[in-house]
This record gives sequence, structure tokens and C-alpha cells, in this order.
Amino acid sequence: MTSSTPVAPISRPAFTLAVDCGGGGIKASVLDAAGTLHAPPLRVPTPYPFPPALLVETVAEIAARLPPAGRLTVGMPGMIRHGVVVTTPHYVTTAGPHTRVDPALAELWAGCDIRAALERRLGIPTLVLNDAEVHGAGVISGTGVELVLTLGTGLGSALFDGGVLAPHLELSHAPIRRGTTYDSYLGDIERARLGDPRWSGRVRRAVEGLRPVFCWDRLYLGGGNSRRIIPQALERLGDDVVVVPNQAGIVGGVRAWELRSLV
Repeated sequence: MTSSTPVAPISRPAFTLAVDCGGGGIKASVLDAAGTLHAPPLRVPTPYPFPPALLVETVAEIAARLPPAGRLTVGMPGMIRHGVVVTTPHYVTTAGPHTRVDPALAELWAGCDIRAALERRLGIPTLVLNDAEVHGAGVISGTGVELVLTLGTGLGSALFDGGVLAPHLELSHAPIRRGTTYDSYLGDIERARLGDPRWSGRVRRAVEGLRPVFCWDRLYLGGGNSRRIIPQALERLGDDVVVVPNQAGIVGGVRAWELRSLV
């Protein structure tokens, strides 16, 4: 090849199937390269018990109800490394979040190459990340240190530096006070028990406690419960904290393919 030989552009699939797997529900849609939805989002309840094979079949059933796509992005709770599940908090339980852990399910999920299983079943290139990481891909600017916290069944997190995804940390499992993790302190059960005003105070205290740890340039609060934070609490958090729509968990399915990673 000479220097004057034109280089063919990299071919990109026209459509991406983006699936956001949560503790209580699974949402999905098909998007074009610009991140525009080409079908109304579908949502189905997360079925329990939920072994890996059932997740694969659930995604396949959802895909059959949506327009064809050339690639698949899946965001799911837990620590995912290179498409392999290290841990997942909800899918190892008998009946969903905060129920008994089933040792047999925990064994099935630990070390499961869920990316490879989905690729085999759907026959398209697949990317599997932590759900907060996909969420973050949909909202970050790519400039400076950006932290994403998702508030839903529990707490999700993702950290980016200059648009580069850092290794995943299960911040949700860290203690915020004696005997209490961030997951339980900020999770939906506590929000429902306390009411939005008192729970919003907890969010503010958690954010201020994390500020000197990360020294972020921008913090994004997402997930289904981010809209529950009362305006007074948001005002006290400062201009470097932004609430973003939960839709980012779907829209990020396209941009996630462009992420560079430190791992």
C-alpha cells in the first residue's frame, strides 16, 4: 500500500441494541449511531431466580421485539471485567434485591463470561459493562475527572478521566458508617422508609463525604431515584453536581463502544 492509497473507513453497525439490566426491571431500545432511539423503550420485570442462561434468553426475547441491530450493549449491576462477571449483587438472590442469596446461583454467576454467552445466542458483537459505566458513557463530557453515581435499588458508580474509563470499584459495598454500606444507606428501601426530604439529606451527606476522595471536576447523579432529590438538597451540592436523566442508561449503549479503558 502506498501513502496515496485511500484507507477504507471503519464500518460501524447502523443500529445498537442497548439493554439496561436492573434489579427490578430490564429496559431496552435500538439506537442509531447518533444515539437516537428507533423504537419506544421496552421494559420487562427482572425475573427471579435469574441465572445467566435466563438473562441471555430474556435479552434474546427483547431483541426479537425490537428492530434488528448490528451490535449489543448490556449494562448490569456488579463488577464486570472484560465481559466476565466477578460479582453481581441481585442476580444471585432467590427473589430479587434484599432476599436470600442462593449459593447455587452465586456459583453460576461467579466467573461467568456473559459477553460470550450473549454473542453466541444473538450472533452480534457484544459489550457488557457495569450499568453505571454505560450510564456514564451517555452523559460524560470527556473532559477532566468525572464521577457518575446512580441511585436506584442501590448505588452504582463509574469514574472517568478525560473520557477514559477507570477500573470499576464497587463503592456500593464500602461502609459509610458502622455496619452500613452506601448501598443500604442510599438504596430504594431506605428512600421509601425515610421519605424524599430525609433521604435527600443522606444523598447530600454522602456526596460531601466523597468529594475529598475523588476531587472530581463534575459529578453526575443518575438512576431512577435521582429525580427524587429535593431542590433544596441539590442547591446545597454546588454547580459541579448535575442530575442526569435515567434514559442515559440506554443512550450510553452507543457511546460505550467508543470508551477507552485503563484496564
